[in-house]
Amino acid sequence: MTYRFIVYSATLALLSGCAGFMPPTQVPMVVAPNWHAPLPHQGSVASLSDWWQRQGDPLLVELIGAAQAVSPSVAQALARIESTRANQAAANAALIPNVSAQASASRGVSQANAPLETTLQGGLQASWELDLVGANRAVSNAAQAQLEGSQAQWHDARVSVAAEVANLYYSLRSCKQQLSVNQRDAASRQQTARVTAVSAQAGFLAPAVAAMARASAADANSRLTQQTAACALDTKALVALSGMPEPLLEQKLALVLVLPAQLTMFSIASVPAQMVSQRPDVFAAERDVVLASAQVGSAKAQQWPRLSLNGSIGAMRVSTGPNTTSASTWSFGPLAVSLPLFDGGQRAANVQSAQASYQSVVVAYQGKVRHAVREVEEALVNLQSTQARAIDAQVATQAYAESMSATQHRFAQGLANLFELEDTRRSALAAESALLALHLERQRAWVALYRAVGGGFEPDKLAQVSTATHTITPNTTAQP
Repeated sequence: MTYRFIVYSATLALLSGCAGFMPPTQVPMVVAPNWHAPLPHQGSVASLSDWWQRQGDPLLVELIGAAQAVSPSVAQALARIESTRANQAAANAALIPNVSAQASASRGVSQANAPLETTLQGGLQASWELDLVGANRAVSNAAQAQLEGSQAQWHDARVSVAAEVANLYYSLRSCKQQLSVNQRDAASRQQTARVTAVSAQAGFLAPAVAAMARASAADANSRLTQQTAACALDTKALVALSGMPEPLLEQKLALVLVLPAQLTMFSIASVPAQMVSQRPDVFAAERDVVLASAQVGSAKAQQWPRLSLNGSIGAMRVSTGPNTTSASTWSFGPLAVSLPLFDGGQRAANVQSAQASYQSVVVAYQGKVRHAVREVEEALVNLQSTQARAIDAQVATQAYAESMSATQHRFAQGLANLFELEDTRRSALAAESALLALHLERQRAWVALYRAVGGGFEPDKLAQVSTATHTITPNTTAQP
């Protein structure tokens, strides 16, 4: 009885010591209690995971799905999930007994003048390391944290691809709109050049005025050529990103570019800590802290004794002529204890290395949190800025367009010179181009905010990735 009590007490002491092996797995999230930038309140959606479907643009949804299906980064993230899932299975296997079966058969004459002998043997062998101080449990916890982190990184990769496609798609739409503006401007300047050339030939205008009109028309044609090339580059970038053939993409673009671009807005959590916890990269960094903590515990556990138990069960049947003999064997043990005595400081060095890695991961996690808050704040500032400038930009564009129309009318009647016309034309073109650029900037700000708040990542539903990632089909959302 006394012996059992001593063993029981020693086991409890070891297990209580194991509880203090690992440093904290949760690091305080130091963020401001509120956002300093104004929050958007113009709209909301139930979930960011289906935000792209709410834009009313089927081509954008199709391009995002195609890009996610062929993205190397998404494929690599999926491969990491499969690798970490295999590592987790191997780590969990160390917590349970290892059982193997053996069987053999032989037939022959063992000695001279002896009858033919047939021997059949079979048995089971089992081995189990009793995880007294939690070394194997620490490895299992580390594998679980690594799996969850890789699943979050898979989601983050899909969100990144969706944001990249959206930014490029909006850029292409804006480029096409600017191309239309440049085409109208080039046609207008060409018409002015023709009228001016006729007037100069008739002697009503000086040759210098006609030369200026030709220069203006050539300058407009140059900008038109440059804008055409920019749109072609954006198109080819979308082809490379989505894998969609360029002729098919051009055909689909021709159908959707006639429609005005719509952008459904959404609201975000008013508390930064609540928002940051929904980012997959921050969640992955938090899992890295858990992983590093488990590695410290595993390194410390290697300094303690290790206990293993073996056992076997076997059966044998020997047939010699008409005689048959059967026998069975079993064994329980040995119960072996491995006690580290001297290793030249190797185990202590491993502990120090693991602790240093843990501190580094903690600092990286805290930096990731601060960076996440910064990205959201920047996106909010850009949204507020574009909203504040929108009304002035629209007023300026309309006013410059009216001024140019009036100047063109006066120029046709000979009441305004070419210098006045070109000046108002430049102002009108610059205002219209600035309005298009502002609209694109606002679209990109919403995409940046979408990505900054995690793109609909839900840590509570992370377990669904385990089944969803086994069969990946072209998906239009960034939600696992």
